Amino acid sequence: MTTPSQASAPHAYPFKPENTKWGYGAIDIVVNIYTPEAIAENRIPTDANFIDKVRLNSAYSNGVTMEQYLEKMDRAGIERSLLIATRCGDLRVRGSTEIPYEWVAEICAKYPDRFSGLAGLDPTRGIAGLKELDVAVKQYGFVGAHFYPHWFDEAPDSAVWYPYYARCAELEIPIMMQVGHCLVYQKDRRLPNVGRPMTLDRVAMHFPELNLIGIHLGYPWTDEMISVCWKHPNVYMAGDAYAPKHWPPAVIHYANSYGQDKFLFGTDWKVIDPERAMSDIDNLNFREHSLRKILRDNALKL
Repeated sequence: MTTPSQASAPHAYPFKPENTKWGYGAIDIVVNIYTPEAIAENRIPTDANFIDKVRLNSAYSNGVTMEQYLEKMDRAGIERSLLIATRCGDLRVRGSTEIPYEWVAEICAKYPDRFSGLAGLDPTRGIAGLKELDVAVKQYGFVGAHFYPHWFDEAPDSAVWYPYYARCAELEIPIMMQVGHCLVYQKDRRLPNVGRPMTLDRVAMHFPELNLIGIHLGYPWTDEMISVCWKHPNVYMAGDAYAPKHWPPAVIHYANSYGQDKFLFGTDWKVIDPERAMSDIDNLNFREHSLRKILRDNALKL
């Protein structure tokens, strides 16, 4: 692919908030690149068994172009998506994959009003990884960082992540991480569950100026995730990777009431289809002011 500086001028996919039911566009904070190109280059960390488990529509089994995904966003009423330059495991180990920062940066440069980038983290890269994070934020304009504890068998409170927490605090960007259990992404490589939500407790105390977002609901420890959010002003949670129709009642109550300022919307596409997610949200009877915070305002604040 071309570098961001070589990318063509932005294409016209303007979002029209007047076409949505709410009069504003949602922000999806967790989106994976799932394009034919990424599939062809073996950059997708999940196999056919995983795809079957999450019930991905067979029409998308060969991936979707970013233009096709923009059309899905429009139909769903999503104005902006945060694209992850994912880093899934030590690249010296078979089955590990990554989406290069440059890929995400090029898409964001092409559609600056619709996409923003998230820098995936890999603690095996040492100081080089910190320098790459600097480039992602300062040169490419990425708005946050992201990591998968289970892909590296290192819990969120492990020392290997602390240099990244410190750098994100210095860069004044939020950092998100998968909390809860993980599925079997590849039949021949099973990963441990190391992301209990309570592992964010000590991190939040050590870095009070850093906003931490526990994605994937913390499932099945959703009450634990809510408790950490309630304890720490700098801890948030996101309702992604699980269709809103199946969010536990405690999550819906939290997001609709005393946690309305601490909950964010996401899909984790390709896991959840954005059109399905927004349709589900519409049927959950959220209060109007809570819904706007969940779908948009909290993401803008962070």
